[in-house]
Amino acid sequence: MTQTCVTHNETETEALGGRIARQSDGLSAIALSGDLGAGKTALVRGLARALGSADAVTSPTYAIVNEYRAKRKICHFDLYRLPGGDALWEIGWDDYLASGALCAAEWSGVAPELFPPDTLWVDIEKTGEQTRSFVLRWPEGVGPC
Repeated sequence: MTQTCVTHNETETEALGGRIARQSDGLSAIALSGDLGAGKTALVRGLARALGSADAVTSPTYAIVNEYRAKRKICHFDLYRLPGGDALWEIGWDDYLASGALCAAEWSGVAPELFPPDTLWVDIEKTGEQTRSFVLRWPEGVGPC
């Protein structure tokens, strides 16, 4: 199922992340795509807060992955610096997925073939200075928020 949501500021983007969190039980991964500053990290921040994390949520640009303690552990990836799918396997992508953590990956276009069938695909487009359009493609049997 495809759903489009519009947010008008960072607070609304985080709230959308919270709504996604409430529908995340059937998800292994959330694949995020969008330009720099589109709101990928803000969406993950809302997701983490809604799942009970008090950890600081920042883009894992240089670390590649940040882990957040929550009701369900969240592994937040930034694939921007990875040269492709082989590099994602090398950092243990399959182990993260198998752990039961919710894996949210920014710049998912680096290795779309490595995401499992129970992935929520989120395409973000800047439509104004703070306005964003989110196209959510939910896997069968999960969502919408």
